[in-house]
Amino acid sequence: MPRSAIVLGAGMVGVSVALHLRRRGYDVALVDRREPGEGASFGNGGLIQREAVFPHPFPRGVGEIGRVARNRSIDVRYHPLAMPGVMAPLLRYWWHSEPARYAAAVEGHAALIRTCLDEHLALARGTEAMALLRPIGWMRLYSSTPMLEAALAQAEQARREYDVNFVALDGAALAEAEPHLLAARAGAIHWTDPLSVSDPHALTLAYAGFFRAEGGAFRIGDAATLRRAGSGWTVRTAEGEVEAAEVVIALGAAAGEVTRPLGYAPPLFGKRGYHMHYGLRGNAVLHRPILDTESGFLLAPMRAGIRLTTGAEFARPGAPPTPVQLEQAEPVARGLLPLGERVEGMPWMGVRPCTPDMLPVIGRLPGQVGAWCAFGHAHQGLTLGPTTGRMLAEMMTGEQPFVSPEAYRAERFLRRGMAA
Repeated sequence: MPRSAIVLGAGMVGVSVALHLRRRGYDVALVDRREPGEGASFGNGGLIQREAVFPHPFPRGVGEIGRVARNRSIDVRYHPLAMPGVMAPLLRYWWHSEPARYAAAVEGHAALIRTCLDEHLALARGTEAMALLRPIGWMRLYSSTPMLEAALAQAEQARREYDVNFVALDGAALAEAEPHLLAARAGAIHWTDPLSVSDPHALTLAYAGFFRAEGGAFRIGDAATLRRAGSGWTVRTAEGEVEAAEVVIALGAAAGEVTRPLGYAPPLFGKRGYHMHYGLRGNAVLHRPILDTESGFLLAPMRAGIRLTTGAEFARPGAPPTPVQLEQAEPVARGLLPLGERVEGMPWMGVRPCTPDMLPVIGRLPGQVGAWCAFGHAHQGLTLGPTTGRMLAEMMTGEQPFVSPEAYRAERFLRRGMAA
């Protein structure tokens, strides 16, 4: 008889897992409280980031930590009342960002990142989804020559060690490449490998459409109702109970709410982010996404307009939106690009699921037969969804995973048999 699985979470990661399992003959029910792609996969910079071999480390310099602690910057904000709840994982994040430990994180991260283009193209090629994937890369802008030179040194390392490609631009070349910029910058790095997605939500919906067309079932349901059912699992949906032999927890920042009752409490923490779309005045054009390093925001041309995305905000789970960063970023962005009116009435907000060691959790759920993890991708859920989907499906079917799963095992967050 065919094997069966419930996949909890219909973001890019969960959809990709469900699709890969279905293509390996599983009966799959994809379950989410909302339609596919309406969580964190909806709002992001829209980049398949082949260049992102270096994950974001915790600041180590006293000056940088002091800047963040003042809680006035665009790239990082925090709610003071949230800090007790995230202090323990943030301290571990700081610990893992020590240079030797960070090097291990880079190796684990890069092993996944180097596969991302091939895995997305394997799903999209020959389908309508290809029209969403633009081979234009993106640019990171620098306001000073020393900042640019330091970034180029790391870019050279990425090219030398991880086959990442880029082009260095001075101020004049940047102005020629993006002639409608209103402010001068010292230069930029044009990362040429990444794919720019014109509508990230549409891409997730496209992959979900492939899953449904190939016989997969999507159900609106509540992951919190997950329970053992004999040797398998059951979850309640709007169409009744769904049972399967195996379950995959791909719930992003909410994964801990489901794994904790099952005896596994990974030190996940969430980074909230916001975005808003704008028109452009006159005949202005933005040819590719640009990230202004000094200000910490990204401007990306999307179907809906120019998307302005913010950095990270730390808040208590369920706290109402506080788009202070977006309010700070907008006037700076208007000084960089001739933005027109806002397209939406309210900004979008989502939560990125992060782990202290900067690596996702992919593999078996400790102590629970037939349960699997696929969460904790931080800023790279869109990038690494298909990679994770293939890798986990190969593990579940007993194939040799095309990426070694050792660095992403859930057990790394266990200590003396207890969840750390």
